[in-house]
Amino acid sequence: MSLHVLKNNEIAIKVNDHGAELRSLTKIDSGKEFMFQADPKYWGRTSPVLFPIVGGLWENKYVYDGVTYELPKHGFARDMDFNLVKETSDELLFELKDTEETLKGYPFKFTLQIGYKLEGSKVTVSYNVKNDNDGTFYFSIGAHPAFTCNLNTDELLFEKNGAAVKDTLKSSVIDMSSGCLSEKVIDVKTTGGVLTLEPKLFDEDALIFEDRQADSVMIVRKDDADKVKVSFDAPLFGVWSPDKKNAPFVCIEPWNGRCDRVGYGHALENREHGNRLEKGESFNTAFSIEIL
Repeated sequence: MSLHVLKNNEIAIKVNDHGAELRSLTKIDSGKEFMFQADPKYWGRTSPVLFPIVGGLWENKYVYDGVTYELPKHGFARDMDFNLVKETSDELLFELKDTEETLKGYPFKFTLQIGYKLEGSKVTVSYNVKNDNDGTFYFSIGAHPAFTCNLNTDELLFEKNGAAVKDTLKSSVIDMSSGCLSEKVIDVKTTGGVLTLEPKLFDEDALIFEDRQADSVMIVRKDDADKVKVSFDAPLFGVWSPDKKNAPFVCIEPWNGRCDRVGYGHALENREHGNRLEKGESFNTAFSIEIL
């Protein structure tokens, strides 16, 4: 495992080739760190990629072509070593391909590329997934970046198309015993798009916002002039911090996919928010993190 550094006049990032994980985002002038540093007391990661599934499978299994397979929550890519295939003054590109081991639990050939590109005070994270099979390829992919914050004082500003969202957002709720989606939906009340953070928000795991309710989330710190804005074009996103830990971070998670519902019938090809590619096709998505 090794860390790769990119920097310009405004920000610097460090990316680990293990999981192609963003491990650090700092301002050049102040040296201030904006990424949670994987303290295992709270959570031993910083910004893992979620692939080839997002969240958990009902009963930890799925069925494809009549065969039952098991995959861990969030898949396996976050725990694998990527190859650095491109490095310039402002860009890093990492690549992961299927292996004999991945094929045992996920019988598909793929190429996953994760890119990081700097522009001013913004880093854009891109995902490219290519189908290397002769047939249809099914997958989900998502991000899980953790940003430093104070859950007792800081705020989140939700925006869509450049304007604050309506006062109430709808969040799906996780069934804590299974890690899958319950039928429960709750109202998350904001004031002009602003949600004041508090630890109890995450007592039932992540808040899950479906149906493109927002396309950016800004972390507003009460004791700090610097803001962090996460912008995305994903159909859904999660907001998470570990339950009952009052952890010093919050995750803003753009997803193209999510966990199964409680009682789902296991068919891989019919998973909600799942993605499919035909032979030779590719899928591209991206999100950005900007210091304001």
